[in-house]
Amino acid sequence: PRCPSRAGHMLSFLGRGGASEKDAADMDAEPSTSDLSDASSVSITLEATLEGHTDRAWCVAWEPQGRFLATCSSDRTARLWAPSRAAGGAWVTVAELEGVHNRTVRSVAWSPCGRMLATASFDASTAVWTERGGDWECVAVVEGHENEVKSCAFSPSGSLLATCGRDKTVWIWECQPGFDFECVAVLHGHTQDVKQVKWHPTEDVLVSVSYDNDVRVWEEDPDGDDWSCARVVSEKEGGHGSTVWSAAFETRARGDHTNGDLRMATCSDDRNIVVWDAKAGSTGLALAATATFSCGHDRPTLSLSWGAAGLLAAGGGDNSVRCYGAGGAEKTWREVGAAAKAHADDVNCVAWHPTNPNMLASCADDGSVKIWNVAVIEDGTRPA
Repeated sequence: PRCPSRAGHMLSFLGRGGASEKDAADMDAEPSTSDLSDASSVSITLEATLEGHTDRAWCVAWEPQGRFLATCSSDRTARLWAPSRAAGGAWVTVAELEGVHNRTVRSVAWSPCGRMLATASFDASTAVWTERGGDWECVAVVEGHENEVKSCAFSPSGSLLATCGRDKTVWIWECQPGFDFECVAVLHGHTQDVKQVKWHPTEDVLVSVSYDNDVRVWEEDPDGDDWSCARVVSEKEGGHGSTVWSAAFETRARGDHTNGDLRMATCSDDRNIVVWDAKAGSTGLALAATATFSCGHDRPTLSLSWGAAGLLAAGGGDNSVRCYGAGGAEKTWREVGAAAKAHADDVNCVAWHPTNPNMLASCADDGSVKIWNVAVIEDGTRPA
């Protein structure tokens, strides 16, 4: 559903001392081909602190080419950031998206082409923004959830938008010409607050995680008329024993993945991370737990991101950012690096840069957004 009454909000790039789109592209760090997955130890070094949000920061999401970092906050805004040549390489706010949501903005998500940004809010709505001639405009607001929307995500094709919320439901919206979003499915099954939705990287298969401790897989019915739950994974199937906060799919191929076979990881209040084989086939996406390991956080693990260099990153309620790898002959998952005091409060989200495998972003309840450099420690010793 389109909302013409809200479509007039225009957000300009902040030209005075800000970064143009060209600046953002030019300032991108050089992509690295280094494989961090076999590292026995990595350093996590602070590169920049991005200040601008005036309340807790909830989510970080990189534009698919890495030109911008989108963030959102309880201050009811979303922001786009990029390093600026005019500011000597410093990260600056290049656009502030405001005036649409009247409560916390909980989640931000880019379309695969980078032309649309979705913002999900506690005001029960999800807004869709696009850039036109240097201005960011709200072109649609979709509404249907009874209360807080907790997460949003675009499908690999960009034609579908998924949302979830405290009302225990998952909604799927189809993007029609003219930024008209039509609801194609309302999915029931979770018995508690749905924390996050995540699409398979190459298939139109959706994963949701919830306060009810379950991981659910949703797929379109063979006749294409509706969506339904294809899998429910609970503790007895190797899942979690408490709230599941986040899911992350592997972003690089392991051998031949032409059939959509990847791994997925989930994290939970139980402070364990579970790694799953996620095999897509004629019977849908099958999940099989292959590893469960303690995350090292002494409070709940709130966010996961799987980097192109092979490392998992996690943010937790203990204010830390941690990295995990499965190197060595036994390929056993273990912590390989940590920033124990990464933030002054709960770390709500972490996200690896899509083209620079050493760059990691995080945000927290302290309102700050941080950029980290993750690098192999050559002598194998952990920094103090």
